[in-house]
This record gives sequence, C-alpha cells and structure tokens, in this order.
Amino acid sequence: MMSIIGVTGHRELTAAITTHVRAQIVAMLREQPNPLLGLGSLADGADQLFAETVLQEGGRLHVVLPAAGYENTLHDGKTYQRLLAAAAEVTTLDFTEPGPPAYEAAGRYVAERCDLLVAVWDGDTPRGPGGTFAAVSYARSIGKPVRICWPDGAVRP
Repeated sequence: MMSIIGVTGHRELTAAITTHVRAQIVAMLREQPNPLLGLGSLADGADQLFAETVLQEGGRLHVVLPAAGYENTLHDGKTYQRLLAAAAEVTTLDFTEPGPPAYEAAGRYVAERCDLLVAVWDGDTPRGPGGTFAAVSYARSIGKPVRICWPDGAVRP
C-alpha cells in the first residue's frame, strides 16, 4: 500500500519557520508506510519545502500544476525546475492562466487524492481566495485527515 501525502501551505516562510516545519514534516513522513508519494503544486515556500523533504526521505513526487504559465508566478524558478524534473508524474489542470480559480482547483485535486493533507498553515483566516485555508477547509469537508505543521507562536511574514 502506498502512502499519498498531499501538501498545502503558505508561500512565504521565515528561516526559523522553515527549520521547524522541515523537522515536523520529516517526523510525519517517517510515520507513514512506504512507498511514499508526495502530492503538491511546487509553489514557493511550503510546497517546495515539502517536495524536497519527500525526495530526501526516499519518496516520489506527483506534481499538480494549476495552469499553463504557472512557473511564471514563482520566485524560486531554479528550485521549481529541479523539483519538476525529479517528479515521477506531472498533472497540469485545464486552466489557461494561473490565479485563484486554478489554485483552488489544484488544492481540491490534492485533497481528493491524498490519504493525508499536510498544511503548513498558521491557522489564520485567508488572505485571498484559493489558498491554504480553502484547501484545508475542503479536505476537512470531504473527511480527509489534515496535519497542521506550524511552530507555536510563529507569525506569518
């Protein structure tokens, strides 16, 4: 049986938050039965951190691209390209341009197909449509387990 672990999370993380969250993700991944498949969109921040950690822990990646031109919305193109090249599978959703509807659809895709959704999330209300709050809310509404990874007392940048 394969463990399919999805990710959603904030795009901007401080160095301290990144260190803490990486340790939480490593511990959580090591609890899962192998083989391990990480499912996410490779957005800056949480998605790329999760994907790198999955690969370091010997898992495989299934990348869900929200739309054509998605890579143009990212700050860390080198990391994105490296992780995309390492993916075992890539699914591109049928949106002509990136934006909240595509991001929300990608979050739903991940939530529907994972066994567990990892949310690198401060638990706060959304800053806009289609983000982490929407993905977590949807996952919970369809009965998927959600694991929050966030340092106590940390403030999102």
